[in-house]
Amino acid sequence: MDERRQRKTRVGVVVSDKMDKTAVVRVETTHRHPMYSKTLRHVRKFKAHNGENQARAGDRVLIEETRPLSKEKRWRIVQILEKAK
Repeated sequence: MDERRQRKTRVGVVVSDKMDKTAVVRVETTHRHPMYSKTLRHVRKFKAHNGENQARAGDRVLIEETRPLSKEKRWRIVQILEKAK
């Protein structure tokens, strides 16, 4: 059993970092409408664990699914891909 299940990952932008050790990450996905072929945007917000409070609002981050850390927190920030300007 050396192969372990890959965890889900998403790339998003930190919307809020006002909570202690938690950041709200906005993940945007696009898909095409099956009939009209219009590109549609789907936006979802996740609460992610931000251990050392390093991620700031506006940063692009990589988040990974993890065990439940609180009532709404099931993701953690793995890496800051791009700092906010």
